[in-house]
Amino acid sequence: MLPDAHGSPLMLVLDLTGTFAFGLSGGLAGVRARLDLYGVLVLAAVVGLAGGIIRDILLGALPPATFSDWRYLAVAALAGLTTFFFHRTIERFYRPVAVFDAAGLSLFCVTGAAKALEFNVGAVQAVLLGVITATGGGMLRDVLVREIPTVLRSELYAVPALIGASITVASSRLGYDPTAASLLAAAACFIVRLASLHFDIGLPTPPDGRGKPGE
Repeated sequence: MLPDAHGSPLMLVLDLTGTFAFGLSGGLAGVRARLDLYGVLVLAAVVGLAGGIIRDILLGALPPATFSDWRYLAVAALAGLTTFFFHRTIERFYRPVAVFDAAGLSLFCVTGAAKALEFNVGAVQAVLLGVITATGGGMLRDVLVREIPTVLRSELYAVPALIGASITVASSRLGYDPTAASLLAAAACFIVRLASLHFDIGLPTPPDGRGKPGE
């Protein structure tokens, strides 16, 4: 028998909160791209829901929680409406898209890894699913607004998710309290992501080549 699609109440709360945070980042990206109300709602929904859908499909948790629980769609729609009508207020905060994206990233890397463990996958696979869950929505957001996905740039994006997912899996294997472990993992991911943005920390990129193609 497969585990419950929603997992524990804590995971459901983190999942919905992450959906809302990612939805806000998607909605704000839509507003900045001058999309209409429908476009903003679509972008908020895609960014907020894509990671969880990919996770559930890979785990065989069908139908995905997004389609079996109305709260996911409602939360994503609320995020889109919030950004559409109150974007001027939200934009006053420090780097709102990046902050909301970091919040979604940190929550989804935890829920992705935790749900994978509930389906009895291996530790490495659980970490990878956590990273995929966390980065999937942001990648689609960037593609839809015609930007190079953040996860493929030099700045740290997948690395913080990898750290958060690894802490989640390691804590579970060591038998630590799941609530404390989840909060610690999410906080670690969030702090590393924001620190990388603030201090401009990133992975190395290839040196500028001056030779001819093929050399």
